[in-house]
Amino acid sequence: MDMSASGYHPYADELPPRVTATVDWSAEGKQHGHLNVPYSSNESAWGAVRVPITLIQRFADNLGNAVMLTGGNHGDEFEGPIALSKLARELRPEDVNGRVIIIPALNPPAVRAATRVSPLDGVNMNRAFPGARTGTVTQMICHYVTSTLLPMVDGVLDLHAGGKTLSFEPLAAMHYLHDQRQFQRNLDTLKAINAPHSLIIDELDAEGEIDGVVEGAGKVFVFTELGGGGTATPNSIALAERCARNMLNHFEITQADGHGSPAAQPRTRMMDTPDANSYVIADDNGLLEPLVDLGEQVEAGQPVARIHNIEKTAAEPAVYHAGRSGMLIGRRWPGVANSGDCLGVIAIDTDR
Repeated sequence: MDMSASGYHPYADELPPRVTATVDWSAEGKQHGHLNVPYSSNESAWGAVRVPITLIQRFADNLGNAVMLTGGNHGDEFEGPIALSKLARELRPEDVNGRVIIIPALNPPAVRAATRVSPLDGVNMNRAFPGARTGTVTQMICHYVTSTLLPMVDGVLDLHAGGKTLSFEPLAAMHYLHDQRQFQRNLDTLKAINAPHSLIIDELDAEGEIDGVVEGAGKVFVFTELGGGGTATPNSIALAERCARNMLNHFEITQADGHGSPAAQPRTRMMDTPDANSYVIADDNGLLEPLVDLGEQVEAGQPVARIHNIEKTAAEPAVYHAGRSGMLIGRRWPGVANSGDCLGVIAIDTDR
């Protein structure tokens, strides 16, 4: 672990971030604090947006490894903020060898509003990386993560869910990478996290995601999609907690007890979305009729959804078909669909 935060540093020649932290990065023990993001508004001329952060570090025999756990990147995905808030309270310094940075709500304005994008600036945080020092609130948070936090850690777990517009079979995921050694490190971590489904994904749109800056720095990156529909369940929260603890165990920052070890958990199902045929995209506007439930197997060419014309009762619905055989691992949640919406995601089994 690079304690000096002098490794990958795309902003090394620039001024320091405008965001500041109330925690002491050199102190051992457990600290609860904030990132202070300048925000001058009509309500508060010299105000700031405060991002809660917990830093736990103890270096027993050596520097140990370092991991950052984040949730609330999108404000309508609640498993991460709940699970990481619990972990921030429960994890003790004496249980740690290394460094753990926990940010339950990376985008507090969005989490408070329960919206995907921030109500302060209309920015989707996970399309705003690497951020901007003099940008909006969201962009300044992204800049601080990229320039200051990322160099301090070896790996990042970003907890997501489907939010208000998608729902998923619970999964952890990673990307295809050209660097085979980095790909293998990510794959080993993905398997260790041991979500019910482990997905190697070719995303429709990855530009500006935190994923890219972490991977570009040569670090381990895994994210989750746990449930959806704009809510959280006891099961989805428990899965988020399990994924976070398995990440820490894998990096040997904590040690699993018998109940919490991967050997005591059901084995993950390795899956793949290798290309655009894995996605079902709407060309029409109207009422969405799902024809397949999440988790069901489909065959290539099988109808998986219909979109009904709201205005014309005589109009036949548009029928959407699976582009490949596999399992429906994700789908659109609202009952209304518009052209361009993702209606379904189909994953295939892989022996990786």
